[in-house]
Amino acid sequence: MADFTGFSLWGPRFYAELEHHNTREFWAANKDRWEREVRDPMRALVAALEPEFGPATIFRPHRDVRFSPDKSPYKTHQGAIAGSAPGLGYYVGLDADGLIVGGGFRTHSPAQTDRFRRAVDSDAGAELAGIVAALVAAGFSVEGAALKTHPRGYPADHPRVELLRRKELMAVTNVGTPPWLATPAALDEVRRRWRQLRPLATWAVSRVGPD
Repeated sequence: MADFTGFSLWGPRFYAELEHHNTREFWAANKDRWEREVRDPMRALVAALEPEFGPATIFRPHRDVRFSPDKSPYKTHQGAIAGSAPGLGYYVGLDADGLIVGGGFRTHSPAQTDRFRRAVDSDAGAELAGIVAALVAAGFSVEGAALKTHPRGYPADHPRVELLRRKELMAVTNVGTPPWLATPAALDEVRRRWRQLRPLATWAVSRVGPD
């Protein structure tokens, strides 16, 4: 595989157009360039990061529209995850706004959410609260599906009720399109942010675990 040399700024422009022209005809007209300037660089990026962060998976560009009222055929981003199990670990993506970097866990089952909440309710929850606070201070935002109120079985005045409300937990930063995005330095920038996310990813792997 070729070395990672950066993401061209054509990628974000392509996804901005795809948001308005999400058709097979538009995709077919741009597929070859998408492979060269989005897919192949993403493959090279995660391949370079795998020795430190674990096996990586590149998301397919096609949407699963079987059970969705939105029948647009293509995803408007290219994402990849790395880690020890599906949904646990590290994320990197490219969309119309540029580069996105994140980590944590996306839930694949109610059992994972239950293990997460039990851990938040334990002494491990204080550790997680500290990890999340440090990431927010470093510029990450906290994302993930959440309840509007406290979950059943936990008090409304729990000291970590905001974490308990969550079904999943991701820390994400939208990096945008800085000048280094189109250069090999993007690899170092993603690596640096994933290292910042390592405490969260490690906590999620040990406390939530795979589906």
